[in-house]
Amino acid sequence: MDIIKLKIFSTLAQQLHFGRAAELCNLSPSALSRNIKQLEDDLGIQLFDRDNRSVALTQDGEQFLVFAREILQQWESFQESLVARADQLRGQLSIYCSVTASYSFLYDILTEFRQQHPGIAIKLHTGDPAQSIERVQAGLEDIAIAAKPDNLPTGISFKSITDSPLIFICAKNKTEWNSADWNQIPVIIPEEGLARERLDFWFKTNQIKPNIYAEVKGNEAIVSMVSLGFGVGLLPKIVLDNSPLKNAAQDFILQPNLGPYSMGICVMEKRLKSPIVNAFWEQLLSSHDSK
Repeated sequence: MDIIKLKIFSTLAQQLHFGRAAELCNLSPSALSRNIKQLEDDLGIQLFDRDNRSVALTQDGEQFLVFAREILQQWESFQESLVARADQLRGQLSIYCSVTASYSFLYDILTEFRQQHPGIAIKLHTGDPAQSIERVQAGLEDIAIAAKPDNLPTGISFKSITDSPLIFICAKNKTEWNSADWNQIPVIIPEEGLARERLDFWFKTNQIKPNIYAEVKGNEAIVSMVSLGFGVGLLPKIVLDNSPLKNAAQDFILQPNLGPYSMGICVMEKRLKSPIVNAFWEQLLSSHDSK
């Protein structure tokens, strides 16, 4: 199996756009298209449905993507093991986290890691923390900062870094909802993730039909909408503490207990075979144990 073609296929499967994928692969769109066609001919299956407007994986393509990512991860681990025989690790580590996590505690972790392993390049992606574990499972990231789910998926290792309570916040000096019940209060909540699961369960248990003003991707956006007075928002306290808008919001008068919210680093256990991923993981364990 041609590793280069697998990389091209995986890039196109992620981008679903020939132009962007070709740029990332340092190829012309026509060269990328030829490589995909050759791969399809080798396999005897169609990997993508494509026309002038869109690109989408076929069902066979979805199945092959799982195989391709597994092979690419094994190949990277093998290459890293060869490099690890030298005095210094070299390569790339992909990390996914929220904007808040990137400057609240990832900075300290990466500062120490870079000092110990200057030959490792860090590829940092930021986004909705609700997608962290899924991205690690899909092989899109080596490491991710995530909230620990109530049921940790099989094959995932998780190391807690900090605990942050889930809190409701409202705009500063916003008092008109203080005497209202939860059926009337406009709420701004995450689209998905642990906080949303906990809140949905609490609403259901208390027979509340929430007045949902907005469902938002990313906790930082919740702070923005709340500070404008659009509703009461739910998020981890650490997000408000690190927000540039923290002085425009305050704790809401009603604070139901939604349970513990543990944030930490997650990794697929099989990725710990990679010397680079394992070096990061071992440093994290060592730093945490020394505190």
